[in-house]
Amino acid sequence: MGAAEITLFVDTVSPFAYEAFHILCNDAAFRDVRKTYVPVFLGGLMKMCGNTPPIQIKNKDAWIIQERLRWARAFDVPMAAENPPNFPPNTLQVMRAVCGVADDQEKLCALLERLYHEFWVNHVQVAQPDAFVPIFKEVLGTETAERILAEAATKGKATLTKNTDHAFSTGAFGLPWMVCTNAKGETEGFWGIDHFGHVARFLGLPKPGNTGGWKSVL
Repeated sequence: MGAAEITLFVDTVSPFAYEAFHILCNDAAFRDVRKTYVPVFLGGLMKMCGNTPPIQIKNKDAWIIQERLRWARAFDVPMAAENPPNFPPNTLQVMRAVCGVADDQEKLCALLERLYHEFWVNHVQVAQPDAFVPIFKEVLGTETAERILAEAATKGKATLTKNTDHAFSTGAFGLPWMVCTNAKGETEGFWGIDHFGHVARFLGLPKPGNTGGWKSVL
């Protein structure tokens, strides 16, 4: 039997994708799980499935801010209380660039961690080239970053479209969307931070401690 696997689809605009990414990277419950992170364009995914962004729904727009903060506190995810200015931004350019490192998961994780932190903690407008270009250079090195950024409008564009189409084909309608395969080879899709308990049970992971965010999902 193979190891448990999780594919998490991500976009820097989604606070819940950020929280899921942080949990998978840092929580001991997922230490032995094989994890793959796939950059997508959330705006395109939402359009494909006819979904309405929560911030455009009356009452839910206010509720969703409190919801992201509840989960951030529960799982110790660094996050500012207020939404970033001009939220939500169009992340098409930055996510095309992020696709350039998707084949190197170690570098991708380092880049995502930095982009998420800058946007959701420091409110840096990472969707804008004048903000994300220096971050790419700092995290990846100037030579690698310049090559990736130069290919973003062609190779990155194609990869982002392919990834977003793939997310949709697996059943995604928003983020965080996780496609999980257990040791039996069974595969299911899960949406939302509040479904991490179901994810852990499906993957047959040892029961996490009844602390922090796990109190809310087990």
